[in-house]
Amino acid sequence: MKKARVAYAGAIHEATPHGEQIRLADGRVLEQGEVVWLPPFEVGTIIALGLNYADHLKELSGELTVTTKDEPLVFLKGPGALIGHNGQTRRPADAAFMHYECELAVVIGKTARGVKKADALQHVAGYTVCNDYAIRDYLENWYRPNLRVKNRDTCTVLGPWFVDAADVPDPHDLQLRTLVNGQVVQQGHTGNMVNDIAELIEYLSGFMTLRAGDVILTGTPEGVVNVSVGDQVVTEIDGIGRLVNTIVGDEAFGR
Repeated sequence: MKKARVAYAGAIHEATPHGEQIRLADGRVLEQGEVVWLPPFEVGTIIALGLNYADHLKELSGELTVTTKDEPLVFLKGPGALIGHNGQTRRPADAAFMHYECELAVVIGKTARGVKKADALQHVAGYTVCNDYAIRDYLENWYRPNLRVKNRDTCTVLGPWFVDAADVPDPHDLQLRTLVNGQVVQQGHTGNMVNDIAELIEYLSGFMTLRAGDVILTGTPEGVVNVSVGDQVVTEIDGIGRLVNTIVGDEAFGR
């Protein structure tokens, strides 16, 4: 089952697909453009992975001091970073290199503490698409990206749909891609993760408690390129969803 959260007529509603439209929980059918899309579930802690695709590691090998055997690169994000489908992401005027990252987002469904890999997927409620932007100008060290690179308002886009885990037979057998202004610029496969979902849950739950609504952003494949104001960026994962986002300048946020 796919479901979304949207704002309409002064209230927040759960919605499901209805052809090219959406159906609210109360039965009303609306055009997708009539609503404001929110992240499709109530988000808890946002846990992001860096350098978790083998091809992306290779792509950046000239700038890295890590290997595929290093401990996972993990960092947290605040709630202000999040926006939903059809939202606008701010590109600062002083940024020279800002890029998208198409990622499979894993949503935790029940408390996980000290979970072993064999049992880890039992703690997954479902999945959604994430586009997690980075501004490379501010990068101090590829091995430990700082807050100005990754934890920026409007730069983590989630949605449009939350898809039940039961409807995703194998989350490690999904094609993902990014299009900028209709041109495919990034393609990858979730089977190319360095640390798979079960390994990540085992690792994370070994030192922190994961709770329902927490989300793990599992990294991006190779193919990141610079985006500019006015660009439409589409990140999509087969069977999960097609997430649309637009890059805007400082003036859209009164800066």
